[in-house]
Parts: sequence; structure tokens; C-alpha cells
Amino acid sequence: MKGTEHFKATIKNYLDKRAQEDELFRAKYETTTRTIDDVVTYILNEVKASGCCGFSDDEIFGMAVHVIDEPNIEIGKPIRANVVINHHVELTEEEKAEQKAIALKRFQDEELRKLQTRNTKPKATKPQETKQSELSLFDDF
Repeated sequence: MKGTEHFKATIKNYLDKRAQEDELFRAKYETTTRTIDDVVTYILNEVKASGCCGFSDDEIFGMAVHVIDEPNIEIGKPIRANVVINHHVELTEEEKAEQKAIALKRFQDEELRKLQTRNTKPKATKPQETKQSELSLFDDF
């Protein structure tokens, strides 16, 4: 999933959860004519207007709620942007075990490859000393 698509899903999930917990917000959320694309467009325009590059989750979610709460607020023109979000992925115990097995297999393969490469390298041999049959100026006669 691209960053922007993941961003849309994150905003939608937040708004859905907020609607479940807050009855006043749910009434506006269920009757709004705004789409998730409208909400994201508003957020991107607000971010662009601010000139800042990073925002906390609460600031972004606040903008999403604000655009739903205020039906007459101007959304702005769509902006082509790639949004990067920080998120934490929770794996199930089964997924953790699977990833651990994959990592162990990779480690074992790498160690085996190292051993095989080490064994295939020719060992360095020391050059044997050859006796010189030539006379030297420094030899005693």
C-alpha cells in the first residue's frame, strides 16, 4: 500500500473509531457529504499552508475532525503528494514465529555460505627457501 493510501486508511479508521465513541461527532460524520478524499485534501492544503514538514498525530486527526465538524469550510484544490506516516505493526504470535523461522533460515544459509567460501579458498603456502648455488662476495672460501 502506498504511503498516501495508508494515510487515507489511517484517517478513515480514526474517524470511524471517533464516531463510535462520540455521539455528537457521529451525527455529523454520518450525515456529512465529505469523502475521505475531501478530508485528506483539506489536511494536505493545511499542511502546505503551514510550511511545516512534520505534524503530530493529534494535529492531523484534529484537522480531520475539524473538516467534518465544519461543513462550510473550504477544502481547497487536490494536491498530488506522497504522505509518509509512522506506524506500528502488531504481528500475531503465528506471524512472529514465521518471521523468526525465516530469519533463522537466512542466518543459517549465510553461515553455510561463509563456511563454503572459506573452505574453497586456496590456502596460502609459504615459499620454500631454495639454496643458492651462486657464490656471494661475502661467503668465506
